[in-house]
Amino acid sequence: MPNTKSAKKRVKQSEERHLCNIARKTGIKTATRKVLDSLQRSDSIEDTKKLLRDAEAKIARAKGKGVLHSNTAARKISRLAKKVATAERSSKNQ
Repeated sequence: MPNTKSAKKRVKQSEERHLCNIARKTGIKTATRKVLDSLQRSDSIEDTKKLLRDAEAKIARAKGKGVLHSNTAARKISRLAKKVATAERSSKNQ
């Protein structure tokens, strides 16, 4: 239990940041899911690439804010981009 005024303020700030971080992580998960769903539904590659750009932007923003570690962000972006590139190559071959 915080006793001093500054400790109480820190607890409040920590809770606010925690909520913002959860919201950012949820946004990343949603954007990632949209990209993967688009790939599974075999939507047009252009639509999927737009969703990928949106997901990359959210991940990069979270990395900049300190919500995600830089290696984690790079790994997430890389895996998504790899899946989209594979789908693009397979659609060109058909």
